[in-house]
This record gives sequence, C-alpha cells and structure tokens, in this order.
Amino acid sequence: MRIDSHQHFWKYHPIKDAWITLEMKVIQRDFMPVDLLPLLQANNFDGAVAVQADQSEMETDFLLELASQNDYIKGVVGWIDLCAENISERLAYYAGFKKLKGFRHIVQAEPDENFLIRPDFCNGISQLMNHQFTYDLLIFPRHLYYANALVEKFPSQPFVIDHLAKPDFKKEDYKEWEKGIRTIARHKNVYCKISGLVTEADWRNWRAQDFTYCLDVITASFGVDRLMFGSDWPVCLLGGTYAEVTQIVQQYFSYFSLEDQAKIFGLNAIQFYKL
Repeated sequence: MRIDSHQHFWKYHPIKDAWITLEMKVIQRDFMPVDLLPLLQANNFDGAVAVQADQSEMETDFLLELASQNDYIKGVVGWIDLCAENISERLAYYAGFKKLKGFRHIVQAEPDENFLIRPDFCNGISQLMNHQFTYDLLIFPRHLYYANALVEKFPSQPFVIDHLAKPDFKKEDYKEWEKGIRTIARHKNVYCKISGLVTEADWRNWRAQDFTYCLDVITASFGVDRLMFGSDWPVCLLGGTYAEVTQIVQQYFSYFSLEDQAKIFGLNAIQFYKL
C-alpha cells in the first residue's frame, strides 16, 4: 500500500492562514479531500496522512471530521496544547478517535529557541505514549540540537522529522543541518519524512539534482526503514505539481530494491502511525 505521509487541508481564511503570504497566492484558496483524491489516484497512492496547519483544537476536529468522511485519509496528525495544565485530560479525550495518530506543534515559529526542552512542553511529550500517540517535529536546522536533547529524554516515544528539518537548498549551506541530522538519526525512535523539498528550494528554478546531497545524507543516516515519503500538498504547489514532487523522490530511489521502495512509499508510514 502506498501512503502519502504528509499533506494538508484547509478552508482558506486570510487571518487564520496569515502565513500564506501574497507570494504564495497559488495556495490562497480552499484545499479539500475532493481536490486531493484524483492526485493520489493518478500517482498510485492508496491513502494519505492529514497533518495540521493551524494551531488549534478546532483544526484537529476539522481534520478528524474529514477523515471520518473519506476512507483514503488513513490518519490525522493534529494539534493540542502540549504545555497545558490539563494536557492529560485532553489527550484522554482525543484517544477516543481511532484515526488520530499523533500531534505536531509549529516549533519553527516559536521565538524561544529552548521551546522543545521547556519543562511544560516535555511534560506534554511524556504523556503521549500513554495513548500511543506519535509526534511530528517541524523545525529548522538550528533546532536540531534541541530536538536531539528532546528525543534523548524520551527514547520510547516515536518521533518523525518533517521536511528533512528544512535544509537550505537555496544557499546550499548544509554544515549545521548535516551535523544535526547525523546526530539525531542515531536515535532509533526517530524517523524522517522526505517532504517539503521544492518548498524550501527556489520555486521557479529548482532541479532534481539540487536535492541529491541531502537525500544522500538522510538515506545514509536513517536507512530505508525510517524514511517516509510525503508530498506536502498543497504547499508543494508553490514550487511544482504533485506529480513532479513525487517524481523527484521516485527517481532518487529508483535504483533501490522494490522492497525498499515499498517501505519508503508506504510501509514505514503504516508502521510508524499504525495506520
């Protein structure tokens, strides 16, 4: 089964979605399950994991409602206030939703560089395993040091790094990123999503070979058992089509065995998120 491990839905609102700037006009509209289904079918995917784009429980509820109405949405990565005093109560509530697989916080936007290792945040992370929830790390390369400290604290908690931790494909400055990736990959409870490639590149002038070095690094660091493909649709439309984004990764791994390709394009996501 082929799974797109990372995509989003939203009903566009200029205030709620203020992160979508004028230069991102192509995604300043609604994106719903009816829009994604034909793209999945055309690219031979059987299902997808919907990931939060807004930091509210309303967002989590919105995605869960869409998942209940569309069988191909196999799992949801929602949002919850992991720093809240009533986090135990909220996690217990959401544990009742079968398709809710884990949570994510937009750490890359936090002004506090130490956010990932703050006591209140770590308290929330410490309770995820009580309900078998995963955690998606949305970070920049400068956060990898703190992310590594976090995963060291919780060796049994499943973590996955979104978008390769956003290496700078424009400047091709990978020193800090590579050091952080190779360090955090030593923890076997940490996976990595091959997603967000064109989003971090020059939207109009990228080439497939622009991503080769970083793909080499993550493949050597994580191995084929802890990598999973994600389209990052519809954000990926900033730099290319769904098919183009998929083709970059398919071409890179085309020399790998069919068994390894099956892991990256579905089986690892199924195992990680328990789809």
